[in-house]
Amino acid sequence: MASQVSQILPSPHDVISSNMENRPKADFHPGIWGDVFLNCPEKDIDATTELQHEGLKEEVRRMLVAPMDSNQRLPLIDAVQRLGVSYHFEKEIEDALEAIYHDSNDVENDLYTTALRFRLLREHGFDVSCEAFKKFKDEEGNFKSSVTSDVRGLLELYEASYMRVHGEDILDEAISFATTHLTLAAPTLDYPLSEQVAHALKQSIRRGLPRVEARRFISIYQDDQSHIKPLLEFAKIDFNLVQLLHRKELSEICRWWKDLDFTRKLPFARDRVVEGYFWIMGVYFELQYSLGRKMLTKVIAMASIVDDTYDSYGTYDELITYTDAIERWDMKCMDQLPEYMKISYKALLDVYEEMEQLLAEQGRQYRVEYAKKAMIRLAQAYLLEAKWTHQNYKPTFEEFRANALPTSGYAMLAITAFVGMGDVITPETFNWAANDPKIIKASTIICRFMDDIAEHKFNHRREDDCSAIECYMEQYGVSAQEAYDEFNKHIESSWKDVNEEFVKPTEMPIPVLNRSLNLARVMDVLYREGDGYTHVGKAAKSGITSLLIDPIPL
Repeated sequence: MASQVSQILPSPHDVISSNMENRPKADFHPGIWGDVFLNCPEKDIDATTELQHEGLKEEVRRMLVAPMDSNQRLPLIDAVQRLGVSYHFEKEIEDALEAIYHDSNDVENDLYTTALRFRLLREHGFDVSCEAFKKFKDEEGNFKSSVTSDVRGLLELYEASYMRVHGEDILDEAISFATTHLTLAAPTLDYPLSEQVAHALKQSIRRGLPRVEARRFISIYQDDQSHIKPLLEFAKIDFNLVQLLHRKELSEICRWWKDLDFTRKLPFARDRVVEGYFWIMGVYFELQYSLGRKMLTKVIAMASIVDDTYDSYGTYDELITYTDAIERWDMKCMDQLPEYMKISYKALLDVYEEMEQLLAEQGRQYRVEYAKKAMIRLAQAYLLEAKWTHQNYKPTFEEFRANALPTSGYAMLAITAFVGMGDVITPETFNWAANDPKIIKASTIICRFMDDIAEHKFNHRREDDCSAIECYMEQYGVSAQEAYDEFNKHIESSWKDVNEEFVKPTEMPIPVLNRSLNLARVMDVLYREGDGYTHVGKAAKSGITSLLIDPIPL
C-alpha cells in the first residue's frame, strides 16, 4: 500500500497552490531547534554509575521504611517526591502515608508540619480535613498575625492550599493570606529560602511539571545544609539516566519528522515536534511509558498539522472533503483530496497503523480504535469552527464553549495517552474516558480557557478567528479584563474538580487520573505567558534545554 501511495503523491513543488484567494493567512515562526536533537548523545551512562544508581536506590528505600516519627518522615517523603524519584518507591511512600493518615497525634504540630502533612496526604488521595488549619486562626476568624513571621510555614500553607476542593473556604482564604505575606517577606530572605519563595509564587508544586520542578529543586536542595547526601546523589544520577532515554526517543521522533519533510511540503503548518515531545514528556516522563510517549508525540504532531490545515490554509470546501476522508479513515479516500492534503492524510493514517502494529503483539490493538474515534471527533469539531468562520457567524458563548472543549484536543490526548500504557488500562478505561468524565472535562476547560485568555491577551489571534473571549464580551457587555476574570474563575473551579477526583475511593486507578492532571499542568506551565507552543516562549525553551540538553553535573 505504502509504495502505491508514494507513486500518486505529488512533488512538493505542486503541493501548495499558488492561489491564496480565500485562504487564511498564517505567520508561524519556523522551528527553533534545527537538527539539535537529530542524533543521540554519544556518551552513555557507564556501568559503574549504573551500579552506584542501584546501590543508592536501595539506600533511599531503606530510609523510607526505617522507623521514625512523622515529623521526620514527612520532609523525607516530600524531598523524594520533589527530587523526581518517587516513582521508584510508590509502595513505600503509600504505606508510610497510610500510617501517618491513621495517626491522630498531629494536633500539636506547627504550621509547617500541619500544612505539609495535609498536602502530601491530599496528593495521595487521602480524605484529610482542612479543619486542621482552624487552630491557626484567631477569635475573629482571621489567620493569626503570629504566623506571618513563619516563612517556611507560610510557604507550606501556600502549597497546601493548591490541593483545595469545592467548599474549602479556609483554603481559599489561606492562598490569599499566604501569597500576601510571602510577597512581603521575599526581599528579606536568604538563599535558598528566597529562591523557593520566589519560584513558588510563580509556580505551585501542584500545577508545575514534576520533571521541570525536579530539575530546579535538585539545585536548591543541594544548597540546603540539611540535605541527605545519598538521596541527592541518587536523584542526580536518576535524572541523567532518564534524560538519556528521552534524548534517544526524541532523536527517533525527529528523524521520523524530518523524513516527512512537512516544513518544505506544508510550509503553512507549525514545525513544533520538539515542543510536542516536551508536552508529552509532561504527560508521562517515567521509563515504563517510553512506547506511549513516542506514539503520543507522533499523534500530537499530526494533530497540530491537522489543526493548521483547518485554521491556516484549507478552504471551507476542501475542509469538508478532508473531514469526510478522516471520518471514513481509508487510504482510498486519498483520491478525493487536494494534492497538499494527501500528504498529511497519509501521514495521519500511517501513525495509527504503526500504533496498531506495535500493539498487535501484546493483543492490545483494540485500543487504537478508541484513539481513532477521538481524532475523528476532533476533526469534526474543527470543521464546525471553520463553518462559523466561513459563514461569518458569531456563535453565543455557550455554543462556542460546547464546541471549544472538543477542539482543545485534550479529550483526544487523554484517550490516546492510555493506548501506550500497561495492564492498568482496560476496555472499561476507554468507555469511561469516552463519556466525558469530570477529570477529563476539567483538564479540557483548563486547557481551552487558558488558551483563549493567552490568545486574546497577547494578540496571538488572526482577525478572522472566532474567539471565546470576544463572544463572552459581546454577549455579556463586559470588558476584556472582566472576561479574563470570569474565565479564570472557571479555571480555578476546574482545578478543584481535578483535586476532588483524586480523593479515595477513586473512579479509576491513579495512573489513569494522572494523565489528565499532567495535561492540565502542561497548560499551566506553557500558556500562562501566552501560547508557549505556537509562539515558543521562555517556559518551553528553558524547559526543553534543562530536561533534554543539559545533563546534571555529577
